Amino acid sequence: MPSQADHKTAEAYLEAYLRELGAVAGRSPYTLRNYRTDIGDFLRWCREQEHEPLAISRQVFREYLGELRERGMVAASLARRTSTVHGFYRYLQREGATERDLLHGMGLPKRPRRLPKVLDPGTLDRLLTSPPADTPQGLRDRAILELLYGGGLRVSELAALEMGQVHLDEGAAIVRGKGGKERLVLFGEPAMVALERYLEAGRPELAAKATGARPCPALFLNRFGGRLTVRSVQSMVQRYATALGIPVEVHPHLLRHSFATHLLDGGADLRIVQDLLGHASATTTQIYTHVSRAKQAEMSDAAWSEVGRQAVEGPRRRGRAAREG
Repeated sequence: MPSQADHKTAEAYLEAYLRELGAVAGRSPYTLRNYRTDIGDFLRWCREQEHEPLAISRQVFREYLGELRERGMVAASLARRTSTVHGFYRYLQREGATERDLLHGMGLPKRPRRLPKVLDPGTLDRLLTSPPADTPQGLRDRAILELLYGGGLRVSELAALEMGQVHLDEGAAIVRGKGGKERLVLFGEPAMVALERYLEAGRPELAAKATGARPCPALFLNRFGGRLTVRSVQSMVQRYATALGIPVEVHPHLLRHSFATHLLDGGADLRIVQDLLGHASATTTQIYTHVSRAKQAEMSDAAWSEVGRQAVEGPRRRGRAAREG
């Protein structure tokens, strides 16, 4: 073991790792919090089991995963935990805390393939038009919903938007996505109209309630004139969905899923959808082609069922009519 590890604990390395991820890799505070939780839980388990975290083996980590399974952790969460902890151990090797990557060759637990849910156009239209048009908050919420769907934005990207990043005349905005990467998002006329109404009649009233010396540059403001948070947007979307009685859990990412799937349903090229979503790999975007095909198959099955029903009911109706005649 290199001497550097002799006077620095795994927990101290974790703090340095998180600082590097925040300062250099541009990871969000939310991501850093999850990393701290995931890695910290493993380090605590090591101490409880009397394992030195800087000298573990893959077998030790498998024992840890086994205990998480017994606690009821699902495969997707196990895969995330494995990836997060392994990233930390690669960092330890780079820093000289370990002579090698102690988890090298550690495969991710298999995750069941689950297709993302989407909202059908009718339900989506009801949701988008549900906010009231006679209050500042209602105008803001309509603009948020239209932009989440019409631009396919992540909720974190939307909450971080500032006034200078949106170009209404062009139907475009510059957003900062994962890893601090900037991309151009495009949105259609419904989002443009909703944003224009919010900027004219909604945002000025909200901005007037700010108490600070300088006005908040955020595009979307809360009732106190400050920046609207990610959690507030999530709660708002769910609140409107619940009021409409939509039978599925509705969250901002569901609007992004629907945006991508509806584009592909309309014949959009996969690469274009990839660019609009800000995916680094087309493999990530391809999941929506499966959703689109599954929906088409479902519609086809329903159509054929209706044809079969009519084939059976038709002769019965004609026979009944003949008898009654």
